[in-house]
Amino acid sequence: MMAKLTFSGHESFHCRSLWLKKGYDFIAQERNFNSPDSVVDLGVGKNMVSSINFWMKSFGLVKKENKISDFANFIFGKNGVDPYLENPATLWLLHYHLVTESYASIYSLVFNDFRKKRIEFNKIQLLNFLKHKCEEFSTLFNENTVNRDITVFLRNYVRPTNVNKNIEDQFSGLLIDIDIVTALKKYDEEESSWYKIENKERQDLPAEIVLFGILCNDKYEDSITFDELLFGGNSIGNIFALSPKGLLWKIEIITKKYKSITFTEDAGIRVLQFKSKPNKWDVLKHYYAK
Repeated sequence: MMAKLTFSGHESFHCRSLWLKKGYDFIAQERNFNSPDSVVDLGVGKNMVSSINFWMKSFGLVKKENKISDFANFIFGKNGVDPYLENPATLWLLHYHLVTESYASIYSLVFNDFRKKRIEFNKIQLLNFLKHKCEEFSTLFNENTVNRDITVFLRNYVRPTNVNKNIEDQFSGLLIDIDIVTALKKYDEEESSWYKIENKERQDLPAEIVLFGILCNDKYEDSITFDELLFGGNSIGNIFALSPKGLLWKIEIITKKYKSITFTEDAGIRVLQFKSKPNKWDVLKHYYAK
C-alpha cells in the first residue's frame, strides 16, 4: 500500500476548516508557497503557510508540480459543489482522500491497520505501533516527530472534552464533525487520555460517498466480496469504520438506486457486482444536486 512512511510537514498545526479553500484559491491564482509574499497573500504566519501546503497535498487536492487535482476542482472550483465545506458529506470525502493518499502516513496506518488491533487506544499504544511500522518499512523513527503527528491526528478528529481559553483553536479541527475518533473517559496509571474508533452504521455517511470510495479503488474488478469491502486495504469498511450491518445498509441503498449494481449471496459468499460501473464523478454530482 505504501512504499515508504512519512511523518511531519504540518509544522504541528492541524488543518483548519478554511485553510483548504485558501490554499486552493492561492494555487489557482498561480501563487507559490515558497514566495516571500505568501505570508501576506494567505494572511497567516510563515509556518502556517508550510502547513497549508502540506495539507493540500495530504488531502489529495494538489498533485505533482503543484497541479490542482480533479477532486479539488470538484469541491473548490468556480462551480465547486461545496467550497466552504458546509455539507458533512464533503468532510467524509476529505477523510477518504486523507487516508488513501498516504501522503501523511499516520492516517492510512491508523484506519487500515491499527484500528483492527485496537478499537480503544491511548497515545503510548499508538506510538509503539508506529515505531513497529517504522522498523517494518525501514524508516528512521524519531519519537518527538511521531508524537507530534499523533497530537495533530487527534486534533483533526477528536472533539475536545475540556474547554479552555483556546476554544476557537480546539474546535477548529477539520474532521471533528464526522465523529469517527472519539475521546473516552477511561483512566489508568500510565495514560489518562484514551480514544476510540468504533465500527458503526454511520447514518450520516451518504451511500453515494461509499459508492464513490468503491469506484475510486483501482484494484477492484467487477465483482467484489463483502469481506474485501469490509476489511481489505483502503476498503470503505476500514476507512469509514463501518460495521457489517452499516455496510449492508449502504449497499442496499446503492443497489436500489443503481440497477447496474447487484448484491448476491451464494453458498455463504456475499458479492457486490457491477454490470457496468457508473462514473464516480456523476455519482457525486447527483448527490450534491439534491
